[in-house]
Amino acid sequence: MAASWWSLRVPASSANLGPGFDALGLALDIPLTVRYRLSRELVIHATGRDSESIPPGENNLIWQTALKVASEQGRALPAVEMEIHNEIPIGRGLGSSASALVAGVVIANQLLGLGWDDHRVLDEAARIEGHPDNVAACVLGSMVASAIDAQGTARAVRLELPDWCGVSVIVPDFILPTSEARQVLPTVYSKADTIFNVQRAALMIAALCTGAREAFPTALEDRLHQPYRERLVPGLAEILRLRLPGLLGCALSGAGPSVLVFYERGSEGVCVSVARVFEDRGHRAEILPAPIAKTGYRLIEE
Repeated sequence: MAASWWSLRVPASSANLGPGFDALGLALDIPLTVRYRLSRELVIHATGRDSESIPPGENNLIWQTALKVASEQGRALPAVEMEIHNEIPIGRGLGSSASALVAGVVIANQLLGLGWDDHRVLDEAARIEGHPDNVAACVLGSMVASAIDAQGTARAVRLELPDWCGVSVIVPDFILPTSEARQVLPTVYSKADTIFNVQRAALMIAALCTGAREAFPTALEDRLHQPYRERLVPGLAEILRLRLPGLLGCALSGAGPSVLVFYERGSEGVCVSVARVFEDRGHRAEILPAPIAKTGYRLIEE
């Protein structure tokens, strides 16, 4: 009798959300789907968006993550046949690697019968990733505030966005490696800039929890990462300054170059104006609807 197929769906994610550098994340209903079953040898097929960038063998990130978890548990991971279907733009700041990491941890957890709950899965994924914002959104869904405590354990709290808040992503036609986007950041920040961001991160969470629309776009302002990355993303400075009816504000998605657009429901047309800024700089830009993923990863036996 053939082994049962399992189906795993992991959402994309956007981190930082303006002032919440390495602390805030948002789950987006742009999925990475992985079907897998036990096999005599490792077989990996990839389809979908940017599938040519997904390794089909031993060095696949999902498989490598699962192997890492198994090794740390002192267990041998059985071979699988894996069918990956990706809809997340790779290298565009939408957490494609975080989704793959979470998928690898979840698959190892299921194959080895570890019995980990969501918070243990999150903690393991955050430890491998090095920061919790993207993986927390992938695991818990919706908007997530996260941190690593003094013992190195990931802590995360899930928040609901108000129904009047819509989100889309503007994806330009170029890639910005996270390593390059990290290199332009300073190692030390001024007291004034740190206070500036703490104020706005607190303001944004309070505004979303209470429905205070008037707090935007001030709540999305940032001095810790976006100003330094503007030279890497043509048009970003202008996009962050855009003020239009119905536009709550924009933020670089993760390390970029994609831009997250927050708007009032019914004002989706503001995304065209954001995309046009990229086009004026000579770059095609895709407007990608990005409904909030209300849940994190989902694993079912078919």
